[in-house]
Amino acid sequence: MTQGDKLEIDGSFGEGGGSILRIGAGFSSLFSRPIRIKNIRANRPKPGLRMQHLIGLQTLAKLTNSNLSKCQVGSKEITLIPNTEIKSNIDVNINTAGSIGLLLQPIQIACLGFRNSEIININIQGGGTFGKWAPSLNYLQEVTYQLFRNSGLKIDVEIKEHGFYPKGGAQVRCTLHSSQHEIKPINLIELGNLDIIKGEIIATNHLKNRNIGERIKKVIYQHLKRNLKIDLDVKITYVDSLSSGVGLSLWSLSDTGAIISTGTILGEKNMSSEKVGRLAADEMIKYISNEIPVDNYLSDQLIPLMSFVKKPSRIKVGQITKHTLTNLELTKLFTQREYRVLKKKDYSIIEYV
Repeated sequence: MTQGDKLEIDGSFGEGGGSILRIGAGFSSLFSRPIRIKNIRANRPKPGLRMQHLIGLQTLAKLTNSNLSKCQVGSKEITLIPNTEIKSNIDVNINTAGSIGLLLQPIQIACLGFRNSEIININIQGGGTFGKWAPSLNYLQEVTYQLFRNSGLKIDVEIKEHGFYPKGGAQVRCTLHSSQHEIKPINLIELGNLDIIKGEIIATNHLKNRNIGERIKKVIYQHLKRNLKIDLDVKITYVDSLSSGVGLSLWSLSDTGAIISTGTILGEKNMSSEKVGRLAADEMIKYISNEIPVDNYLSDQLIPLMSFVKKPSRIKVGQITKHTLTNLELTKLFTQREYRVLKKKDYSIIEYV
């Protein structure tokens, strides 16, 4: 594809967070459109690039042989000139607990257009498989990437070691398969019937003697069984990690193809195991009782794919956040696709026509 004129993006517009960087860089590579992003995170307490944003941009540039302007932590402006030459194998080192899930977001957008390589491997040393305000890797694998696979985009993650804040230390391989066929649209507006709720509680061995996983699971089962008539299969996995931590996701596949989920739930200091379990159960009950097939975290992951596919896509969500509206407007800068948000009393429909 011939490169177009450089697209100027104000990084402070809308929600003004890191997603502008991730989505902007991903679409820059996807459409071979040079970008300049200024006022990066200007409204945040610590404006400019944080380490995880910097590593994400550098990883995308390395994978695609693109030209990223000189930047560092705190930089408030970047320029990316994309290249269509894709490497089949790269190594990434993360010296913090920065989220691997967020690092992969621009890459999963860019790979919508990958055609030159059959398989692309990204070997990640360091970083976090769980982190605040970020999708965990088990959530991505079981929910987001499963829906991507259903549309014809295959991404897999192999977790060799988990990483938690503050030391990180994960070891992960992400494998992306270039799409051999046209990507299918996303249409998730009916929750449908659910047979079983699955999930995984991942806790570090530092917490095993306190039975943290078992206590969380007990509350989840008690609360869900009181409120829903659905079978449960939640697993507990204890892992070695440099820092102690616990995180979990619950999900359920419906007969309409929807996968409803809690998103990523993290245990935190001064939060009891019982509260973590109740929080997870309440999230699942909220979506199911309101017949919402797309959780709030998933909608932001699906919007780039929906805007890229030429055929109409629709999803039903519980709420439209400022974050979601920002992502919708940002994708429009690249795709010129019109979208509609149809607001109802208890839900909203996002449509790409």
